[in-house]
Amino acid sequence: MGSKVAVGLSGGVDSSVAIALLQRQGYDVAGVTLWLMKGKGQCCSEGMVDAAQLCEQLGVEYHVVDTRDLFQENIVDYLVAGYEVGITPLPCSQCNKAVKFGPMLRYAQETLDTQKIATGHYARIGQDPQTGRVQLLRAVDRHKDQSYFLYDLSQEILAGVIFPLGEQTKTETRRVAAELGLQTAEKPESQDLCLVEAHGSMSAFLDQYIQPRQGEIVDRQGQVLGHHEGVHHYTIGQRKGLGVAAAQPLYVVGLDPVMNRVVVGDRDSAVQPDCTVGRVNWVSITAPATPIRAQVQIRYRTPPVDVTVIPLPTEEGSSSPRVKLVFDEPQFSVTPGQAAVWYDGEIVLGGGIIERLP
Repeated sequence: MGSKVAVGLSGGVDSSVAIALLQRQGYDVAGVTLWLMKGKGQCCSEGMVDAAQLCEQLGVEYHVVDTRDLFQENIVDYLVAGYEVGITPLPCSQCNKAVKFGPMLRYAQETLDTQKIATGHYARIGQDPQTGRVQLLRAVDRHKDQSYFLYDLSQEILAGVIFPLGEQTKTETRRVAAELGLQTAEKPESQDLCLVEAHGSMSAFLDQYIQPRQGEIVDRQGQVLGHHEGVHHYTIGQRKGLGVAAAQPLYVVGLDPVMNRVVVGDRDSAVQPDCTVGRVNWVSITAPATPIRAQVQIRYRTPPVDVTVIPLPTEEGSSSPRVKLVFDEPQFSVTPGQAAVWYDGEIVLGGGIIERLP
């Protein structure tokens, strides 16, 4: 057997193929599932059963690590706090850093006596030949590339990670799963956040923590157009579900939790020429002192667009780096709380959280 690798298993086809491929390549593999959610949740209850059965099929050891308190603090509480103040937090990158990769690597080092972990994410690892710095790269399959969600990982974590699926397409993953006779080969792909799958919708999840509070839907001049049952049900750029009749399509262009108002406007008023980004992590390069050119994604499914990334002075009392993004062309639905991730071609340069818009 080769060196040992702890492989994160969700019970889905991607992580199943990841562990099977590593085993076939001669690694001594162990399956690890992080128990994330309290109560019932598809990603945990059903996933743990499937992961356990997979490990039995492959003849490898299987471990479940209880990270429910960590998930509650870093994801559930983080989401609720964000929505309460009128932003739309992105939980996945936060979860990858604080709940999944870091704790799993520590568990592998302290309990399984290995320095390497692997997951079924579609991304790749490289190395800068000049500096030796670990690089985070896009996956070969651009339709499945998940590097956007991994921008916040540290050099230490990236040095200990293997992404077995980074060089292949999802179609190839399904084919390998069928060839190996894995029981998860035909398992449907998860389409939503784990919290959405567990609760039916993000609104249903949030309603368990945030009391409904009726307020006004207004235009940019303050004219009342309708009413809502809670600012937390809305996000910047949203068009559907406003319940407001108008001669032209209206979009959410602002959320005011203090006045308990949802501000709407036409599409032109929902575009921004620039934004500031906080909690920046420079992934594959050291933080530059001067502006750089890059391509940025302001949401997972949006195509990358050309941008100038301008380093900003660190705010007093904070150690978190900040930048200003100036888009070559104004962008629609720039949403506070979401991640902005910038690239140089296939290389993830850095990323951070979009701050409240002016």
